[in-house]
Parts: sequence; C-alpha cells; structure tokens
Amino acid sequence: MAPALSGSMLVLTEQDIVMSRQLVRKLTQELKFSLVDQTKMITAASELSRNAVVYGGGGEMRWEIVNQGGRTGLRLAFEDKGPGIADVDLALRDGWTSGKGLGMGLSGSKRLVNDFEIKTVLGEGTCVTITRWK
Repeated sequence: MAPALSGSMLVLTEQDIVMSRQLVRKLTQELKFSLVDQTKMITAASELSRNAVVYGGGGEMRWEIVNQGGRTGLRLAFEDKGPGIADVDLALRDGWTSGKGLGMGLSGSKRLVNDFEIKTVLGEGTCVTITRWK
C-alpha cells in the first residue's frame, strides 16, 4: 500500500514527540530511505518536535511526500504559536540555547537535512520546515 502524500499531527506532549519519531520512521521506511538518511530525518524531527513542545508550548507537525526534478523527498513542517525567536542567527549557532539544552537542536537539525527554512515572528510563533531528499 502506498503511503499517503501528506498529513499532520499535534505535538503537545512528550508522548507526541515519541509519536512524531515513529511516524517519520514509518514514512522514511516506506520511501525506502537508506538507514543513515532515516536516522538523520528521525533525529531532526525529534529535535524540532521537542523545540515545539518545550519552547513553543506545543504545536503541529505537518508532513508531505514531495517530488521535484525526478527525486522524491520528505518535507516536515513544525509550527508553534509560541514566543518566536528574537535572533535566528544566534539561535542557529552551535551551543547557544535559550533553555537548558545543549544548543544543538536547530543547528543540528539544519545539518541533518538537505533543505532548512525557518520563519518566526515575535509573539506569534515559529515554523521550521525541513526536507530530506532520497
């Protein structure tokens, strides 16, 4: 059975972070990503889901199977209605954290994927979109 082309799930709790990892694992397996690419995408999804819960007060993960120029990929968007990010360049710097983490979530996620986009508005929230191509 072919995977659905898109969908979404709420990411509000620790359990939802686990569920997002499981969903991304299932999608990357169905798309026949290599084990290394599966691991990279699952890790990035886990970090971004956690950011949405911890810093954004919860949010949503949307996913989409995309085709472009003869290649297939998985695009994930993590959106929250949290406080937003005051300084995106600083937030993308290794080791910087606004909380108690290691400061590798955003910068690490960016390194794990092929395409990375962040949109944020102070007081309105943040949306991070990532794509990994097969």
